[in-house]
Amino acid sequence: MKHPRIIQGGMGVGVSDWRLARTVAMRGAMGVVSGTALDAVLARRLEQGDLDGHMRRGIAAFPDRAVAGRVLSAYYRPDGSPDTHDFSSAAMRRADAPDAPRADPRVDELTVVANFVEVFLAREGHGGAVGINYLEKVQLPNPAAIYGAMLAGVDYVLMGAGIPLEIPGLLDRYARGEGGEIRLQVEGASKDERFYARFDAAAVLASPPPSLKRPAFLAIVSSYILAATMATRASGKVDGIIVENHSAGGHNAPPRGALELDGNGEPVYGPKDSVDYARMVGLGIPFWLGGSYGRPESLSESRAEGAAGIQVGTLFAFCRESGLLPELKKRFLKALEAGKALVKTHPEASPTGYPFKIAALEGSLSGEDVFAARKRVCNMGLLRELFKTGTGTIGYRCPAEPEAAYEAKGGDAKKATNARCLCNALLANIGLGMEYAGSYLEKPLLTVGKQLESLRQLVKRFGLDYSAVDVLEFLGLAPEAAS
Repeated sequence: MKHPRIIQGGMGVGVSDWRLARTVAMRGAMGVVSGTALDAVLARRLEQGDLDGHMRRGIAAFPDRAVAGRVLSAYYRPDGSPDTHDFSSAAMRRADAPDAPRADPRVDELTVVANFVEVFLAREGHGGAVGINYLEKVQLPNPAAIYGAMLAGVDYVLMGAGIPLEIPGLLDRYARGEGGEIRLQVEGASKDERFYARFDAAAVLASPPPSLKRPAFLAIVSSYILAATMATRASGKVDGIIVENHSAGGHNAPPRGALELDGNGEPVYGPKDSVDYARMVGLGIPFWLGGSYGRPESLSESRAEGAAGIQVGTLFAFCRESGLLPELKKRFLKALEAGKALVKTHPEASPTGYPFKIAALEGSLSGEDVFAARKRVCNMGLLRELFKTGTGTIGYRCPAEPEAAYEAKGGDAKKATNARCLCNALLANIGLGMEYAGSYLEKPLLTVGKQLESLRQLVKRFGLDYSAVDVLEFLGLAPEAAS
């Protein structure tokens, strides 16, 4: 199997959207859509009127007309506009326990349709490689979401933010036309207690296909040890590894060993956090290098290390085709031009407990005043912690919810102090932030890679309004040399 040399990173919620992935894939690299919160993304795009009609075109291609019709009926607002922010509150997913009744089928229907639509649009009209990126930390929706992407013929599934050992086997089961499940991480549960997130296509679709194309699986890891673990212990074939270092945007793995902070309050990474690429070669699995590999010479450097290529995120995040709000792109790039762009690896901002990159941007949740002014609310629940209650059931808590509520559920107060609601902030990044009672609109929170010199060079060469094709040219990828 020939793999693309450049992988466009799966960023944020809707930053790596279908337009960006389609443009990149058509030019011979791997276009990747973000699979995070696609149910909310689709619902809110429909509620904003779907003015260009793309969501409805994707829904029209969904193979089960009854399911497609219910999703359209539930969310489409013909009078919606980009100024619509009084979005519906979606039902939050819950864990499956043995002998528990099946969850609300409408939740799975929306998730399957949303992932189908995003991949369908990204793959439309070309034969390039399209992948979808998920987070292991966001476990509950993943089985239904992955099925929806496979139903649309996705070529690659990428997953990081954890150790996704069960996902390759899940892909195998779906490819054979079977249902599947993943075991959930539940704090306080014993090894013998099992809680799952399950999905069976027959419970959603009237006539599920007997088989599906099995996409290649790429695990995103930060160390050789995790790469070797995926290669030897995963439930099915791992087709490749993306080695992402701590300078990448979004979530980062914490430093190995005891956490130390520098004078700016950022985690200190050392030699133990570096990866020996010669050992990666020894695994016999294709691998790509991510995090500060967005320079013109990065492709040749990756080849010299024995890698198949590179994964690049930040350069694509600010291109014309990405889903990031144009005003956010412009403001950050102007700060970059002026030499004032700042990015911090915040050790406590993410409810996951992983370090998270935050770009300083006025009016966003990077500012302590803006963060303090936001009323805490947990209405999406993607990053909730699952824990075993005193009665043996599953409870849900999030460090970003109201602090008193979090502590009442046994949460550590220290984790809550600086935790931002990434679910709502990342939706605000793409113009889909929710408005409450007509007075408060969720604020964005921009995440960017730490190494900005390549972005600065790119802007100097192509200007503030550059395209995804410009990024590929900057990286030195000729269309005929894509694979």
